[in-house]
Amino acid sequence: MNWVTRVRNAIPFIAKRETVETLWHKCKGCQSMIFLKEYEENQSVCPKCDYHGRIGPAERFAAIFDDGSLRVLPMPKVVEDPLKFKDTKKYPDRIKAARAQTGETDAMISGHGKIDGQPAVISVQDFAFMGGSMGMAVGEAFVAAAQEALVNKCPYIIFTAAGGARMQEGILSLMQMPRSTVAIQMLREAGLPYIVVLTDPTTGGVTASYAMLGDIQIAEPGALIGFAGQRVIEQTIREKLPEGFQRAEYLLDHGMVDMVKHRHELKATLSNLIGYLMASKKAA
Repeated sequence: MNWVTRVRNAIPFIAKRETVETLWHKCKGCQSMIFLKEYEENQSVCPKCDYHGRIGPAERFAAIFDDGSLRVLPMPKVVEDPLKFKDTKKYPDRIKAARAQTGETDAMISGHGKIDGQPAVISVQDFAFMGGSMGMAVGEAFVAAAQEALVNKCPYIIFTAAGGARMQEGILSLMQMPRSTVAIQMLREAGLPYIVVLTDPTTGGVTASYAMLGDIQIAEPGALIGFAGQRVIEQTIREKLPEGFQRAEYLLDHGMVDMVKHRHELKATLSNLIGYLMASKKAA
């Protein structure tokens, strides 16, 4: 043992210091510094400007489901690298990194539980997992969650957040668009509600499929919702787009969504909608 090791081992353990990064959060809306604990307790909504930050499945489930009612659905198994895709990194390496970062298997997590005592199945897309991109695993998770709703005769609710289809899976990713559409049609034929909550951001192939097929379309304030990016549209039509284009409030004004609801109001809103839409089922 050299002298460096002896000196290092003799130093008493010192707990990790709290820094600016662990104590404070800088709001992307108003640039204010917010105490991190206060920000997280407010469901990642800025208490000063109401900017809605992005949150993952665990936070969503905790905010929407009744305490102790959540049962996380198992993630369906799929071929993880069907095209043997490689760009600057191998696709399996990107998946491993995303799993290590988020602790999730893929970009969509589903759960069955109760909302004010009413059963429902909820799926949440996690933008932190490869931009919430829609690959085969997401498609399988969507179909499995819809089937769970069919078996339990309850509504299916999805919180979307995605950059679109997963390019590393090519046409196999795009095939999830019609597959999810068929699953939604099965819910409709069974008379079960399909409710979509659009969160920031929801774009690309997800917007072109299950994100815009809800019986009720809800959006969070300020959420970016669209198919192509604003810059691409401007270059294509050679016109300047209006202020707030592709934001939730603009889409509400133009009839693309049914309502824009604050994150704190979502549970009560979903509970009321389930009560209205499932009234005939309960009577039967």
